[in-house]
Amino acid sequence: MRILCTNDDGIHAPGLKILEQIAKELSDDVWVVAPEMDQSGVSHSLSLNDPLRLREIGPRHFAVRGTPTDCVIMGARHILLDKQPDLVLSGVNKGRNVAEDVVYSGTIAGALEGTILGFPSVALSQEFSMETRHAPLWDTALKFGPDVLRKVIAAGVPKNTVINVNFPACVAADVLGVKVTRQGKRNQGFLRVDERKDGRGNPYFWIGFERAAVLDTPAEGTDLAALAARYVSVTPLRLDRTDDEFSQALTATLK
Repeated sequence: MRILCTNDDGIHAPGLKILEQIAKELSDDVWVVAPEMDQSGVSHSLSLNDPLRLREIGPRHFAVRGTPTDCVIMGARHILLDKQPDLVLSGVNKGRNVAEDVVYSGTIAGALEGTILGFPSVALSQEFSMETRHAPLWDTALKFGPDVLRKVIAAGVPKNTVINVNFPACVAADVLGVKVTRQGKRNQGFLRVDERKDGRGNPYFWIGFERAAVLDTPAEGTDLAALAARYVSVTPLRLDRTDDEFSQALTATLK
């Protein structure tokens, strides 16, 4: 089995090394094509107005000056053109990718692009807490990742579905199990714009986050609830985002 690995944290990110270790539990034919620089939050952006620069940094390891989407395309349509990957893995992201994160996440986008190109694809992310922010518990992903992937592969991933896996922010021994979940919904009230001044007194801005005074209780069965309860969350996400229910209502209205 040939595995193509990518991420959005960049070619030198610790989580990418963890992903490669997970992949090597499944195959010895593992290739890494990842962004040269951090591409967190770029979503599914594709470089159309700038050339892509490709740099081989080691055997089966390539850095692309582009987005995770660019990396998967370069991997499948250029580097591995002689023999296509059987599986695309994206991650292991530093921080969870749940709820609305899936819209912004470059990690999810890397796996989505793999799905679009016709390969079974999985995004993996390691949640961290305030205490583990600077030292995520990668061993949790390392312990549970290979077995989750084996079972997902054995189940057979539908062609238009990407699998989103999130590991909870606790040591492996404290993980209670694995749950198949749905995408949750989070209170976005903690998003804020932070205005600052540069050395010349001109304003500049950071989009940031602040902790909510009261945290919402996540709905049962969601990715958010699973992580809060110390379960590995496995969420199948569809490429087709059509709202079938509202589509029927619109059909009746727009006749």
